[in-house]
Amino acid sequence: MNKKLIYMSLLSATMLLGSCKDEFLEKEPYASVPIGSAITTEAELQAAMNGVYASMRTYETWGRNIPLLGDLLADNTYISADNAGRYLNQNAFSLTASSTEPTEMWTNLYETILRANTVINAELPDADAEVVNQVKGEAYAVRGLAYHELVKFFAKPYTADPTAPGVPIVTEFDQDAEPARSTVAEVYNQIMSDYTKAYEMMGADAQDASYMSKYAARALQARAYLFMGDYEKAKEAALDVINNGGYKLVAAADYVDYWHNPVPVSNKVETIFEISLDAIDNNFSNALANMYDQEGYGDIVATPELVNLYGEGDVRRDVIIEGEKANEHVYIVNKYTNRANPADKDDIKVVRYSEVLLTLAEAYARTGQDAEALAVLNELMAARGVDAYTSSGDQLIQDIITERRKELAFEGHRYWTLMRLGLPIERTVHHPASARLIPAGDPRLIQPIPQAEIDANPNVTQNEGYGG
Repeated sequence: MNKKLIYMSLLSATMLLGSCKDEFLEKEPYASVPIGSAITTEAELQAAMNGVYASMRTYETWGRNIPLLGDLLADNTYISADNAGRYLNQNAFSLTASSTEPTEMWTNLYETILRANTVINAELPDADAEVVNQVKGEAYAVRGLAYHELVKFFAKPYTADPTAPGVPIVTEFDQDAEPARSTVAEVYNQIMSDYTKAYEMMGADAQDASYMSKYAARALQARAYLFMGDYEKAKEAALDVINNGGYKLVAAADYVDYWHNPVPVSNKVETIFEISLDAIDNNFSNALANMYDQEGYGDIVATPELVNLYGEGDVRRDVIIEGEKANEHVYIVNKYTNRANPADKDDIKVVRYSEVLLTLAEAYARTGQDAEALAVLNELMAARGVDAYTSSGDQLIQDIITERRKELAFEGHRYWTLMRLGLPIERTVHHPASARLIPAGDPRLIQPIPQAEIDANPNVTQNEGYGG
């Protein structure tokens, strides 16, 4: 990562409040902890961790772009002909090294990493070890997640080529460092190390879902193992969350209310970790909801192919409504409804219990345990009002992938399913500008390394197809 971006990211961290939810406002802000000065108290450490969470809210990362692009780049959503001009280059797979969104994402993800490093590297020999371990464990989990997003967007999938260039690994602040890109495998090793440390350091008792927790780290680790194609370890991690985490699925009758609830989940129903937004700390017009809500920008709508997958009685269909836009019948995403709510805003779900079940089901199916896979899959189906599956073998795997698409729609997962499985991007209808057939392995599937990074750091190479 280039030293200018490191310095500017760290400098900006001193200017922003570290609040993450209403109760955070009562704590000392991250801005009160001078960069370059030692964190000496538990309160300062927590304030610094609040700053880590604050950095995750930005629309350039989890606040909008990460969950939005995971569907738009695939086949779950598209941009209506009546739009405000956002994401047109992504929609057309016509990014360049100077495109705004990849540059912003790169910079903001590394800012989150820098903030996490500040917490991780703090030395507090006289502080309560249990408190310190908990807070540092949260920082390790966030850092692992940030590196996973970076390597997903800016490098080839692990399942395609683990020796390919990944992203620079930075674990300590050094303004003069010019690190090269580590390999994809090395980045995943760092991710797994961070998740393992997070899991080991945090206690089993969790605060509400707006904080990282022991089993949030384990759930995210299960996801990362799935991306690596390591199904045995994905199975082990997912089972740990299911057997010991205490989470449960939301009841079918409560599904819509679950999505329309604007406050953090505190009862371990469905949500394992979410980005917390409220009336004070939110992205305003840049909110994720604004891109779907027809009273906002409303640019992005669901594809008919996705909607047609939902059968009668499937409660997940109830967060998609029908309407008209640009003289076209469209399917409107209604998962995020608190765009203009004056009291609060939609929290962004990062990992949910249903994803862990789907990860376990796929891991079982890919290791020849069809009966176990069916049992897990059908637990989810029962909660969503869907008939039980009876398939086996390759068809069972395909059914699980289809249910993953339906269950996690509009949360940023579909693109990465196609990428890790080496499948093409097929969008064949809708507004002509959205129709695409991008084969697996096409260089356009990987985001460009920002040109500012290439210019400042001679050790960073550009991705194929973007020059440099």
